[in-house]
Amino acid sequence: MVGECDRVKRRCTRRTFQPLRTMRRVTVKMSSRRRVCGIDFGKVRVGVALSDELGMMAHPRPALDGTSRKPLLAALAALAQEEDVERFVVGLPVEMSGGHGAAAERVQKFAEALANATGRDVELWDERLTTIEASRRMSEAGKRKRSQQATIDSASAALLLQSWLDTR
Repeated sequence: MVGECDRVKRRCTRRTFQPLRTMRRVTVKMSSRRRVCGIDFGKVRVGVALSDELGMMAHPRPALDGTSRKPLLAALAALAQEEDVERFVVGLPVEMSGGHGAAAERVQKFAEALANATGRDVELWDERLTTIEASRRMSEAGKRKRSQQATIDSASAALLLQSWLDTR
């Protein structure tokens, strides 16, 4: 009986360690993709979201103060530098009829200023109903309307960016 256990143990030991000796060391080099930043531009707050390194998921970041344009552009330029952002996707508030109103003109001017300030590509993306969808999702998650105010813009930016990522 003892001899059989020894044989079984040796056999198991050989099977366990033998493949390790014959395995080759393989190093996988991940391609470093640059991130994309989604922006939900507003007069008071600017929602910000960043894609992951794989370009598959959008993650909301804290909203920025949108009342003053120069500090906002400086903060976005710093974010682009720190997070290696290659492109900004800015939500364009297209009207339900498909037209462009005063808000769309403000966003287009902001997008031009952002491109000049950061030197990154800026793409405008239809943001119809993203804020409403973000509010609905937050309500379903149990957040009250009052507590949504601080995070709704970034959640909307994440929805905007995710829709852009899904088309790629």
